[in-house]
Amino acid sequence: MAYAATTSSPMGAVATLRVVDSILNLKNTVISWNNARVTRNVLSRLTDDQLNDIGLNRGDLI
Repeated sequence: MAYAATTSSPMGAVATLRVVDSILNLKNTVISWNNARVTRNVLSRLTDDQLNDIGLNRGDLI
């Protein structure tokens, strides 16, 4: 006799997964924003000649 394997998740599991995914997505967004902010701050301290050496200008920092 063959048994059909049926699996279903509890009703709260899907909602919990969505909440956890949303929190992780928010965390990753904040981390990306902070990394970009730190990079802009470091680059803004460089002189125009230093920026030119790496192929950037002041307008690229915005």
